[in-house]
Amino acid sequence: MGYKVAVVGATGNVGRAMLEILDERQFPADEVVALASRRSTGVDVSYGDTILKAKALDHYDFSDVDICLMSAGSAVSKEWSPKIAAAGAVVIDNSSCWRYDADVPLIVPEVNADAVTGFRKKGIIANPNCSTAQLVVALKPLHDRARIRRVVVATYQSVSGAGKDAMDELFAQTKAVYTASEIENHKFPKRIAFNLIPHIDVFMEDGYTKEEWKMMVETKKILDPKIKLTATCVRVPVFIGHSEAVNIEFEEPLSADEAREILRGAPGCLVVDKPEPGGYVTPYESAGEDATYISRIREDPTVDNGLVLWCVSDNLRKGAALNTVQIAEVLINRSLISAKRRAA
Repeated sequence: MGYKVAVVGATGNVGRAMLEILDERQFPADEVVALASRRSTGVDVSYGDTILKAKALDHYDFSDVDICLMSAGSAVSKEWSPKIAAAGAVVIDNSSCWRYDADVPLIVPEVNADAVTGFRKKGIIANPNCSTAQLVVALKPLHDRARIRRVVVATYQSVSGAGKDAMDELFAQTKAVYTASEIENHKFPKRIAFNLIPHIDVFMEDGYTKEEWKMMVETKKILDPKIKLTATCVRVPVFIGHSEAVNIEFEEPLSADEAREILRGAPGCLVVDKPEPGGYVTPYESAGEDATYISRIREDPTVDNGLVLWCVSDNLRKGAALNTVQIAEVLINRSLISAKRRAA
């Protein structure tokens, strides 16, 4: 018997990607339900060759749902995830709402799948921030080999990480540049077309943004609390695909050649690293792909036991929708959940 899966936020960028990935990976679902806000009720979304009409979250009965993939923002998750879990469904949430709750596991399957068993405390599993997800996939195999002491990362994050309105704003501003029209800012504090904005999420008292804070805290929770990490997160005029320049300081020596071989054999990683023009991956090539691509691996001569690398991934997939579906697959493959019996 297959599972009944509900996708909350099904009309958004990530929700649509979740439906696409459920179909691509032939997830063992007998039924998939698309849920959204009242204003999106009736909107068509694709699930393979099937068109689903979004139903209103407010009126949905979750009593026969096995797994709920939640991608509707923190406020909605805070209200609804406990209710859905109380109805007996496991909630896998893509927002930041539950990531820092000690009773909610924060999971990247290639990194800390064993921690998923903690879902029983609240019936909720958290998906990490998109920039964190791809980073820890790259860090994990290197950490296992040489123990990471410190990470300095600069991110180059696409506008899709801020939602459909942000993508529309980049498109509209780019068009305005070429037509000499007025450029309007709504989603971002400054123009994003042909520009960079070193500011993602709100500023905190210490001068870091919350996006940067998320990377620090989440890396510690997922990978190792002893790792020191500092980040500078930058929004760039790219539609899909987050990139990261990563400096890593290890406790033990690790050559670039050995790191390259380790990463080539690591789950979720794909190394494309030739020291020549085009011998690396850009966010454009990562769009629509599942892997975390790693390029420009080299030794850092400014610190003992240091390496530098370039890391790129599709933020809507590995950074969000794919990781969420992979967590659901872990639950099933490890027999941690079973499908509810439903009336014929």
